[in-house]
Amino acid sequence: MATAADQQADPLERFRQEARAWLAENFPPSLRGKDNAMSAVEGPGDQSEDEARWQQAMGAKGWGVPTWPKQYGGGGLSRAEARVLQEEMARAGAWNPIGGMGVMMFGPTLLEYGSEEQKLEHIPRIADGTVRWCQGYSEPGAGSDLAALQMFAEDAGDHYVVNGQKTWTSGGQWADKCFALVRTDRSHKHAGISFLLIDMDSPGVEVKPIRLISGASPFCETFFTDVKVPKRNLVGREGQGWEIGTRLLQHERTSLSGGGSTGRMMGGEPISAVAKKYRGVDAEGRLDDADLRMRLVRHEMDARAFALTLRRAALEAKSNAGPSAASSIMKNVGARVTQDRAELAVEIMGMQGLGWEGEGFTEAELTQTRTWLWGKAVSIYGGSTEIQNNVIAKRILGMTEAG
Repeated sequence: MATAADQQADPLERFRQEARAWLAENFPPSLRGKDNAMSAVEGPGDQSEDEARWQQAMGAKGWGVPTWPKQYGGGGLSRAEARVLQEEMARAGAWNPIGGMGVMMFGPTLLEYGSEEQKLEHIPRIADGTVRWCQGYSEPGAGSDLAALQMFAEDAGDHYVVNGQKTWTSGGQWADKCFALVRTDRSHKHAGISFLLIDMDSPGVEVKPIRLISGASPFCETFFTDVKVPKRNLVGREGQGWEIGTRLLQHERTSLSGGGSTGRMMGGEPISAVAKKYRGVDAEGRLDDADLRMRLVRHEMDARAFALTLRRAALEAKSNAGPSAASSIMKNVGARVTQDRAELAVEIMGMQGLGWEGEGFTEAELTQTRTWLWGKAVSIYGGSTEIQNNVIAKRILGMTEAG
């Protein structure tokens, strides 16, 4: 006789078989094991025919955003079903082709704060990956103190006229639309901020990519000169932007804390395997450097503990509360683990980990050099480590400044 647990497990097992069959039919074998080429901060590039077909299939199914409501183009899956789907995708070597800032940050925020008309207009095109979004938050004079932003949206009847500048606009040169914090009232610092959606092809929008030390240009300066924005593009009410924008940052920090693998590098190899390749092993097959071996073990313990904590946080997110200030802890720990791994990689590879170009280096080695340099920004973007420490101290530990 089937137990209650068996009966409860049956629907999940049926879904697992459905997901496995669908992936076998729709996931192109040529893409097995590849990374998502359409990340949040990289250009869309030229999609192959198989990549385009895979994105279209996942978008039509809604499984790129598996737990989002079906009426807006999502998969409508439960958390448990989404975990099963993730397991089956990993089993098939499949990756999610639907991503970017629309999925990471804006979509979840719009589902919470947007009007029904805004959800119907924007969420389906995020869910199928046909529209790319960028973030208009930081300004030259408003980085750590984001509430000091000055880009102004002047009320012009049925629309706003926006003037100002944003910087560090991730993917701005490729984005179709921008979600931005703008000032609608100069007399109040926080209460004078609103959340506005801007078409990047609007007259008066100018984008200038910023080249980083890693050689990439994923960020931009973005200038807005007399840009007309319909009032229907205001999310929430005027003056609610700080509340909405803070909520969006919690989604961002939750996503960034788990962004990227914490235990693999160079073509998917574990860092311990790379260490053995470059440093050699002793007679017992162990890494031939006791001190490095111990530091690698500590790093892998931290990485695995962090991965388990992320998984636990995802399970706890079943409530309607969504991400909390604890996302700041995750963001800080994720940044440290990522940077520690990059530093260890360079140490392991020695001079081969410092190459920029030339025949003396493999493609993987040159990629690792750029990854190491790129990783320096991990503790800055999405809110610096120092800002996160303030959030942790005040909102989690309840600490206040001495009066």
